[in-house]
Amino acid sequence: MSDAPAPIEIAFRIPGTWAHPGELVQRMPPGCRLSPEGLTLPDGVRVDIAPMPPDSQFAAIFKGSCRRPPSAEELDQVNRYTVNIGLLGPGGSAEAARTMMRAAAVILQAGGTGVFIDNSGLAHGAGDWLAYDEDGSIDALSFAYVTIVQGETEAWTMGMHIFGQPEIRMRRTDLEPFGDVIINVLRYMCGCERPIEKGHVLMLEEGQVLHVASQTACEFPSGSPMHNPFGSLQLLPAKEIADRN
Repeated sequence: MSDAPAPIEIAFRIPGTWAHPGELVQRMPPGCRLSPEGLTLPDGVRVDIAPMPPDSQFAAIFKGSCRRPPSAEELDQVNRYTVNIGLLGPGGSAEAARTMMRAAAVILQAGGTGVFIDNSGLAHGAGDWLAYDEDGSIDALSFAYVTIVQGETEAWTMGMHIFGQPEIRMRRTDLEPFGDVIINVLRYMCGCERPIEKGHVLMLEEGQVLHVASQTACEFPSGSPMHNPFGSLQLLPAKEIADRN
């Protein structure tokens, strides 16, 4: 795990019902510009854009991936979408995640109906995404970008590489005594400037103490938007590690 990781790219798909490209250009918020070179934000930051034609599967995938139920109007627009606006930009930090959140909000303000995140398989209706963008906190960012999957014996995250961090894995038996411990961990890690690695001890504000017991490679292949070059961390209660020693 000591090799330098590949650059992180954040990838969105934003469905909309625009009749033609000119309609999207005309509806750009003040200070924003859309051109073949990409989307330019008021501060001069540019994000790559890749329009994609509609297909027969995306609407169902979007609806099944939403963290919160979209509004009836948003669902109707997703069902009738005419194009997906792909947004591509660098990730690997909370600031990069904020920039891409802001870029997606611009497309939503111009008529987009929601955001699908290729890196984590999460989707959000336009209203929720604009609320996250307005909030801008680590809590809002981590909630928007990172999903938690509950298996029979483990829970794990998807999307932590957006923040330049490994994924988290915890045993289900370690979650129950601590309540929202995995949520507290991902919030903590998303705000860290350096990746957490094997051997680190996490002391959370809530009083929880966890030990990074092991670090393994990501199961998604290189080149996949879900590939996390930082791998995955197995977290155990620090008391258990101390008892073993």
